Amino acid sequence: MMTGRIHSIQTLGTVDGPGVRFVLFMQGCPLRCGFCHNPDTWDFSAGTEVTPDEIMGKVLRYREYFGEDGGITVSGGEPLSQAEFVTKLFTLCKQNGIHTVLDTSGSVWNSSVEKLLSVTDMCLLDYKMTDNESYLRHIGCDIGRVENFLGELQKRNIRTWLRQVIVSGINDTAESVGRLYALADAHPCVEKTELLKFRKICSPKYENMGIVFPFGDIPETTDEQIEKLRRK
Repeated sequence: MMTGRIHSIQTLGTVDGPGVRFVLFMQGCPLRCGFCHNPDTWDFSAGTEVTPDEIMGKVLRYREYFGEDGGITVSGGEPLSQAEFVTKLFTLCKQNGIHTVLDTSGSVWNSSVEKLLSVTDMCLLDYKMTDNESYLRHIGCDIGRVENFLGELQKRNIRTWLRQVIVSGINDTAESVGRLYALADAHPCVEKTELLKFRKICSPKYENMGIVFPFGDIPETTDEQIEKLRRK
């Protein structure tokens, strides 16, 4: 029987895709982003073991709240690291007429991920930086992986929202954000670009785990900074 490892569930999410959504956070992530809010999702051996049918049963309980726009969003951790499980879950969702959203870093590509995209209605792609040096230094992978993933989304014409956490002194320049908007313009599948504030409400998690928060000394991003960078 197929199982996957999950970190947590949010039953009525409103910021993880369109409408009201059942949000499933998968356990395990290969990246080490300097601004990660959930270091407790890194460990692939932690979390709770579940089957796709168990999750589907929970999703159906909230179906009446989804309306026309809502559905399920699978986030993480990194859902692409458990692509076979998410594919099975999304297949069940499609059979029940439930909209599927994948919230991912786009850092993994293999045949299992390719199959997953065939049952994915929409993607929230965390395009974390816009140059390879920053990706290697602050994220832990090559930007080429994410470029490739965005290309695959375009090839399949999958609705996409680009998202980027804006961090002072790291990626908060007009030049950097300009490259993000240029990416959006070059890929018609991208219908929205979101600039998100860097927050430090996750600091206690790092303290409890006894590890250093890499961006712990950087101030939180302000509304004014975001507004200045947002394309009018």
